[in-house]
Amino acid sequence: MPLFQAAPQLPATPWELVNASSPETLVVLVIIAVASLASWFLIGLKGWQFRRLRQQSARFLAELGRSPRLAEAYRSIMKLPPSPFNRLFREGVSFYSQLQPGALKDDGGHGALSPSQLEALKLVLGKEIAAQRDGAGAYVTWLATIGAVGPLLGLLGTVLGVMDAFLGIARGGSGNLSVVAPGVAEALITTVAGLAAAIPALVGYNYFSNQVGQFEAELEGFGNTLIGWMAREGLL
Repeated sequence: MPLFQAAPQLPATPWELVNASSPETLVVLVIIAVASLASWFLIGLKGWQFRRLRQQSARFLAELGRSPRLAEAYRSIMKLPPSPFNRLFREGVSFYSQLQPGALKDDGGHGALSPSQLEALKLVLGKEIAAQRDGAGAYVTWLATIGAVGPLLGLLGTVLGVMDAFLGIARGGSGNLSVVAPGVAEALITTVAGLAAAIPALVGYNYFSNQVGQFEAELEGFGNTLIGWMAREGLL
């Protein structure tokens, strides 16, 4: 029987700590990793979506500025690829055409809308704006969920790791630093992972929430511009 036993190899890097972690800690780390990947996927997806919306907005406004009359603007806008902006334009003009058939084909006004009809037109525009806003903001709240749950999952893993470390102390009968430190370090790995998943998710949530608000304001501004354009041409 050897007089001396080799001391167990202690983890020297975070990756070695992960490899030496308990099954409970590994489960928590896997869940955090999946949540982090999901948040980065959503950040990339929403970033691409809002970049495309900015391009569509610029093209829509440029086309709108080249048309002196509403009927001409409608024909040119409908040739553009589908976007929230031309859908809003189409909804507003289509509803007006139902209220005043043939009015847009005339050179001048074709009778005024009653107050209830004007209010209905505003409601139609508001409904379309809300639908487009909800579409642009889809899945953004998932970033807030990941940002809120990530640290809690990290804390759960930390508690499980500390419990496992104390159980190890109880089994080994020794409480010196060389015995306690690996277990505590393993527990803290999940806290770091939870924060690493939560911070980008919360930053992305705040950024895209602001983008949704700006997008909604832009649609509302165009809705008001459309009503003003109709009034200027004597259509209201």
